[in-house]
Amino acid sequence: MIRMVAEYVNGTAYFGGLIGRVANRIANARFTLDGKVYRLIPNDGNNTLHGGHRGFDKVVWTVKEHVAGGSSPFITLYYHSFDGEQGFPGDVDVHVKYQLSGPHELSVRMNATARGKATPVNLAHHAYWNLGGHGSGSVLGEEVRLFASRYTPVDAALIPTGHLAPVAGTPYDFRTPAAVGSRIGGLLSRGVNGYDINYVVDGGGLRPVAVVRDGASGRAMELWADQPGVQFYTANGLSGVRGKGGKVYGRYGALCLETQGFPDAVNRPSFPSQIVRPGKVYMHHMVFKFSF
Repeated sequence: MIRMVAEYVNGTAYFGGLIGRVANRIANARFTLDGKVYRLIPNDGNNTLHGGHRGFDKVVWTVKEHVAGGSSPFITLYYHSFDGEQGFPGDVDVHVKYQLSGPHELSVRMNATARGKATPVNLAHHAYWNLGGHGSGSVLGEEVRLFASRYTPVDAALIPTGHLAPVAGTPYDFRTPAAVGSRIGGLLSRGVNGYDINYVVDGGGLRPVAVVRDGASGRAMELWADQPGVQFYTANGLSGVRGKGGKVYGRYGALCLETQGFPDAVNRPSFPSQIVRPGKVYMHHMVFKFSF
């Protein structure tokens, strides 16, 4: 168990991580809130990624409640993020509930209450998926559909430019189901090594975000969520990472669909706000539905 904890603390791939206080990137590791400049800890070049060096994925959470039996077993985790942690203002109480909410269905609810000061909050769940099964190779043959007509273009450092662009006519267009590998060539030809981009999810409320299918196994996964964006990531940064059972995870060995607010929203007034005022509650609900 100690070895397993150390692997998570020292790891850089965010395997299954609860990401916070602010998921994704913040440009130049700084932002201004209510007239005050907050300087964060850069851990992605000059930028802050996934909350800093010691984001929520690197801390020990407390089990607040759990039910193992019955038709809807669940576990609720708690973490208190203190004022100034990784440079962010204000105390925040965070609860995350994992629940088997139906047949072949996993619900994840994230709540965060700001205490004392206003603060940005953008939580995400950094699960990696390969529906072909553990150690089955790349996901380039898996079919993906994204319910998103627009995306947020980025610069070379993966910071959004501030514009919303249509996916039509680009390698980012997965409005109709397509194999990941059928579109990725359009990125590689531009010097981009895979998908790592935020999509603007169509509609509002709890709604379909993505569908992934693996033809060989017949497995499929639907993702529903209530957030404005989803980061589609094809594990471009994995290279010889040894996982369970001695399996080696390489580039394109899995994909991530991280529902979230938009990257760098704290520096982009045109993006949906991620600021939570004292006493207010941030809420994020996602549901994974599996079929075989």
